[in-house]
Amino acid sequence: MKTLARIAFWLVALALLAAILVSLDYSLAQAVFISLLFCPCALALERFMPTARKPMDKVYLSLAVLVSVVLLILVLHHIVWARLNPEYGYIEEQAPVSPMLINPVFLGLILTVLSIGDFFWAKWLGRRFKEKDRSVTFFSDRKSVTLRLADIAYVESNDTEVRIVTAAGESYRNKTGISQWENLLGEGFLRIHRSYLVNAALATLSTPDTVSVGDAQLPVSRKYRDIVAGALAPDSRDKD
Repeated sequence: MKTLARIAFWLVALALLAAILVSLDYSLAQAVFISLLFCPCALALERFMPTARKPMDKVYLSLAVLVSVVLLILVLHHIVWARLNPEYGYIEEQAPVSPMLINPVFLGLILTVLSIGDFFWAKWLGRRFKEKDRSVTFFSDRKSVTLRLADIAYVESNDTEVRIVTAAGESYRNKTGISQWENLLGEGFLRIHRSYLVNAALATLSTPDTVSVGDAQLPVSRKYRDIVAGALAPDSRDKD
């Protein structure tokens, strides 16, 4: 169901984008072709932007995606369409590049709307259709690792890398920042410290300054003390 809903989002988004391009004097077929070019670029922006840790990395990524879109549009207009023979019904006529399609502000707006729209749509779907055995895949020591979210006990940040610890005591290293892990794992995980993110279902509040997760005793910082106390208070957990 979630997959179909994601596909429906992109179909609607591309239909609206194609309608905009038709208003720029492109034929329907040309508008659809151009709209499809935005899909991989918007998905790349959505996928890699959260992993860009430095502000300049985000700028470089945005510029790379923007340049990629412009190049794809130019290739489509001047190479692909120029080589297609209208006699075979591929296109009605070759159209010049619309100034809007080489306008970085317009292109950036389209890419931003597509990537952010899909991101929040996916988050809403995740809350609406919670999957009991939802898993996450990441790289640890150059190997791909897939873990069920329910099996992850906590995530610990150590400067340039994080450590993902499972309920079974296994430990994995990864370069993605803990803030990105917080977004990736979702509502079932609770930030208790700038360096710790715990699975709320496996955590117990030992003292106002300490959370127990299995055999580990993890510190609670002053910033998160009230949030942690409300989420892991013994009486509230007993009611559940």
